[in-house]
Amino acid sequence: MAPITELPIPEFFDATKVAQVWRVPYQERAAQARQWAQRYQIPPAAEDQQRTILLLIDVQNTFCLPDFELFVHGAVADNQRLCRFIYTHLTHISEIIVTLDTHTASQIFHPLFWRDATGEPPPPLTTITVEDVERGRWQPNPHLLTSLGMTDQESLQAYARHYVAQLAAKGKFPLTIWPYHSMLGGIGHALVSAVEEACFFHTVARQQQTRIELKGSHPLTENYSVLRPEVSHDPQGRPLVAVNRALIEHLLAGDRLIIAGQAKSHCVAWTVADLLGEIQQRDPQLAQRVYLLEDCMSPVVVPGVVDFSETANATFAEFAAAGMHRITTSSAPWNL
Repeated sequence: MAPITELPIPEFFDATKVAQVWRVPYQERAAQARQWAQRYQIPPAAEDQQRTILLLIDVQNTFCLPDFELFVHGAVADNQRLCRFIYTHLTHISEIIVTLDTHTASQIFHPLFWRDATGEPPPPLTTITVEDVERGRWQPNPHLLTSLGMTDQESLQAYARHYVAQLAAKGKFPLTIWPYHSMLGGIGHALVSAVEEACFFHTVARQQQTRIELKGSHPLTENYSVLRPEVSHDPQGRPLVAVNRALIEHLLAGDRLIIAGQAKSHCVAWTVADLLGEIQQRDPQLAQRVYLLEDCMSPVVVPGVVDFSETANATFAEFAAAGMHRITTSSAPWNL
């Protein structure tokens, strides 16, 4: 099969604006998308013989723009490449799914949830261990009982210890206190404007609604992966957040799944790991349908504090060993 011809990039796309927040001119872009589809004879996505899903993980201002709360260094260039990828391969991307990290102030990984013996919250990037909780170095904030739907401090204390112990037992990242980020209703929660524009253009040109998946809103657990929480049950065995079975089935029903987003070391890696776990339980050959778009994602690196680059690369090597493909925007799966 001959390589599929790429489409040109629309004139309105401005790579220098990818690092900025601005309003997408929806009506103007919708008219341009319809004209684009007519000009290049782009069929509705419903007519695709092979369905290619593009999963974009947490491509939000909070992670992707300088001066925002958890800026991932490299994200601006990643998103410039991502936008170009969407536009040039518009005809061959059947559906775009975006995940949105969705938080409020009183969640277990934010400073408000915890305090020390003097009542002070932990600073961002503090790690809280089982020993910290047992020795009282960090205790859950008793003033949040009503907000969290709990009745007494003893239950909240027991849950706190249970949570950090579960993370350790499962080999997860230890509990990290992050700066307030991805706050529901805030600017940081929104998609990067340029990426939102590309997704909207795709929606109109291909007549296929972008699917939005919210994750991370439960106050008592982290949700790096869009498919399942870090801790799924409380100390009594009661479920906190269900596995996202509907999304898992949808992703595995496609012919190709391309994955991009932020951060490579955290939410992307955890989502892919959970998906791979499902694949290995069903049919390991399904891993060959998954393509990891590595020049559209970057690991968390805080200079002088932490660097997850090696961890991310080792994890992605494991994904490749299981059958997934590590690609870049210059090696689209339909040309391999």
